Amino acid sequence: MSKEKTKKEELKEEEAVEEETEKEPNTEEKLSAELLETKDNLLRVMAEYQNFRNRSQKEKEAAYGDSKASVIAEFLPLYDNFGRAENQEITDLDSYKKGIDMIYTQFGEILKKLGVEEFGEKGDVFDPNIHNAVMHDEDPEMPENSISDVFSKGYKMGDRIVRPAIVKVVN
Repeated sequence: MSKEKTKKEELKEEEAVEEETEKEPNTEEKLSAELLETKDNLLRVMAEYQNFRNRSQKEKEAAYGDSKASVIAEFLPLYDNFGRAENQEITDLDSYKKGIDMIYTQFGEILKKLGVEEFGEKGDVFDPNIHNAVMHDEDPEMPENSISDVFSKGYKMGDRIVRPAIVKVVN
């Protein structure tokens, strides 16, 4: 009987090896299929990402162009008024000055509409972050570190300084 058991055991072992070899190709096929599917998914994700980057770049360029055109459109009426003033025959200096004052006011309104604020007034406290001191002055009547004269006003949009004010400061 021990020989029969051995033969039975051998048969069982052979069957187990055959089953494993039958299972291995299935496992390899499954792994190969999973690898192909993962590779395909990765290629799709990479293509989608590249398309997203291209689309984002185009949108960014379009937004810049649109905002630039919007600002230019705001200034065109002002440009038209300067053209009218240039073509106007000057017969009365007061009416010409009044027209220039109206254009100046219109320009200020456009800047305000675009969110641009003026800063830098005589008597303000000097701030090196927003003012550019080009001269110093000695004035006993004014407090130290204050602005005594403004050569060019400063402009800002929100927290962003468009141009610092050019000033004279009291020491």
